[in-house]
This record gives sequence, structure tokens and C-alpha cells, in this order.
Amino acid sequence: MTDAQETAAHLRTTTGGGPPDAEVPSDGQPTPIPLLEPREGIPPVVADADALARVVAAFAAGTGPVAVDAERASGYRYGQRAYLVQLRREGAGSALIDPVGCPDLSALGEALSGTEWILHAATQDLPCLREIGMVPTSLFDTELAGRLAGFPRVGLGAMVESVLGYALEKGHSAVDWSTRPLPEPWLRYAALDVELLVDLRDALEEELDRQGKLEWARQEFDAIASAPPAPPRKDPWRRTSGMHKVRRRRQMAVVRELWESRDRIAQRRDVSPGKVLGDAAIVEAALALPVNVHALSSLPGYGQRMGRRQLDQWMAAVDRAKALPENELPQPGASPSGPPPPRSWADKDPAAAARLAAARTAVSALAERLNLPQENLITPDTVRRLCWEPPKRLDADTVAQALAGHGARPWQIEQVTPVLVTALAATA
Repeated sequence: MTDAQETAAHLRTTTGGGPPDAEVPSDGQPTPIPLLEPREGIPPVVADADALARVVAAFAAGTGPVAVDAERASGYRYGQRAYLVQLRREGAGSALIDPVGCPDLSALGEALSGTEWILHAATQDLPCLREIGMVPTSLFDTELAGRLAGFPRVGLGAMVESVLGYALEKGHSAVDWSTRPLPEPWLRYAALDVELLVDLRDALEEELDRQGKLEWARQEFDAIASAPPAPPRKDPWRRTSGMHKVRRRRQMAVVRELWESRDRIAQRRDVSPGKVLGDAAIVEAALALPVNVHALSSLPGYGQRMGRRQLDQWMAAVDRAKALPENELPQPGASPSGPPPPRSWADKDPAAAARLAAARTAVSALAERLNLPQENLITPDTVRRLCWEPPKRLDADTVAQALAGHGARPWQIEQVTPVLVTALAATA
């Protein structure tokens, strides 16, 4: 039995062995019971001020932590705004709120201030919740808790199944949540997403405590809750899929012009940029540098279904890039804010490459012993920065200070400092 299986088996025991009517086959692993309906049925969708005021009052009067989830329309709409917010709290039941009808949920956020929020993969939902006025002061992330506890599969469905013995429906996670009215099966799915989050949180807290990792998790949760909003990404066009094929500065300028034109159109139409023009089509035009609309229309992504007006606007973007003077062309590669890519270390600094190899091996072995993912033990970027510019005096204090300067949490510093000092000293 693997560590993760032992963890799941222990949790099923401490939470009552899963559903009371779960079948237990000969291999000893109970068959999960499908969770088909919320306990109190599907709550009505809250879409006006009066209904929202009633929800705010109910959740303010509730007790214990509050389970929170949000649904976006990724791949369908521009941006990452929330199109449905789901909550559940003891004494208040479940609520489904439509942020289109209720775009300001700051009153709800204030009513829940000081309450622990339970989210699954919190960093995915917090930006869109922040946009509508909901910002937690403390949280418990069940996905991150699962990683720290050693689970190999940490999706919500997998966690609920292995820990609590229930099977959640998985069919509506990628639908267009901007659809109105929302179909009843989607609303049922959304309500079930928060149905067992409190139970899952309690079971995982107990397991983390058993493994001696609860304080680690609390530090991680605090770091997420206190993190400021991410700054706007610099030169987002550089993240176009297939950009590695684009080598020349003039071609990069074509990518930039097409990307920015596409973004303006997508924002105006409120559709996903990929539905306006695919990344692959942008790269094809950059590589080919077509001389006219006819040449552009022969490239993949600009085929028969694209009208002349659309072709003209893309050709205009290409022409703008081709007309730029040399001093306005983008530079090849964003200015690095840290060490160079590790693949170049052997040529640029063989000693640093040796340090990195030794540090990676040491961290990997420690992560395996602690039964958690290596990237949760310490981020690869932190290890790279330490190995590229190690302290001049190499000891536990200086390494710990360097790790703290790179944003490592106290529990991470305590765990990795001894092995990193040993690894770096061995290559000095």
C-alpha cells in the first residue's frame, strides 16, 4: 500500500468509513457512492439586491467556516470574471449567486470577514472573487492540503472520492457559465461542488495534523490569503503558443501587432481571444510575413470561413509590423529578472550547474521522504536563484536568509536548509 493509499484508508476510517451504504469489494477499497443531489435541493439563483440581502444575513448568522467556489467561462468569454458563486455554511445552507445580476458582493465579503473560507485550488478563484468584492482574511485550500498530505490526485472529485467515499459528477466543469438561464443540471453540479467542502476540510486537517504538517499548511494558506493581486503581465504577447519558433525581431513585431489587435477585438466582443484568432495562426503569419491579403488567406488559420473584412484587419496588423523602424522592433526575449535558463548553465557557469544538479537531487530525495511534491517543498525558481548566486559564506544561517529573501516560508526553510547546505558545500 502506498503512502497515499494509507492516508486515504486512515481518513476513511476517521470519517466513519465513507457513506454508510458503501459497498466494500474483496480488495478492501469501498465503491464510491454517487452524490446526485444537494442535501436541501438546488437553491434558487440569487440575482437581485433583495435576494442577495437575505443571503448576506443568513451567512452572517451562520457558524463555522464557509465553503466557497466560483465558475468562470474560460475559453468562451474575455477575461476570467466569475459567472456563478457558490457558498455553503452551517446554519445558512447553500447559496448560488449570479454575479451578472449582483456584480458587487462586497457586503457578503464583509459579512464573512474573519471567517475561514474553504476553497479548492484557491489561487484560481481568488482573482475573480476579488473583482466582485470578496476577499478572505483566512482560508483553507483543500487542493493544497491534499498535496501536502501526499495525495497523487488532488482534483476535487478525486479528493472527495478517496477521502469521503462519494463520487461527484464531473460533466459540467468546462461549460459556458455565462449562459443564461443556467440549466438545472449545471446548477446541481455547482451546488454539489460546495456540498462536502467543509467535511473534506475537516478530514484533511486531521490528516495533516497526524503527519505533523498542519503548521506547514497554515503557513501556506496564510501566504495565499495575504498575497497582493498579481501585477499585469509584461509583454503578454510573448506567451503566444508556438512563440519559440519566432526568431527574428520583425517576425516578433508581427506577433505583437496581431496579438494586440486580437485582444482589442476580443475585449470589445467579450469573447475568448482564441475564438477571434488562434495562436497558431498568429505564429504562421509571423513566420511567413505575407505580402498581401491573398498570401495571408493561404496560411493555416486564415481559410475560407474568414471574410475579407477580417483578412484586411489582420493584414493591416502585419503591414504595421513590417513598416516599423528597426529601433521600434521588440528585442529577442523578455529581459530576465533572474538566472538564465538552466540548460545554458553548463556553458556559462559550470560551477553553478554543478550546484544546481546537487541541490535538485537533495531536494527531490527530501520531498520523497516527506511524501509531498517537490515544488511544494520549495519552488524550483528559489533553488535556481540560490544556486546561481549562493551566499559568499556558506552555512545554515546564510542559506536560510537567502531562502527567506526569495519568499520561502519558515517551514520550507527549516526543512530544506540542512540538505541544501550539504549539497552546496559538496560542490564548493
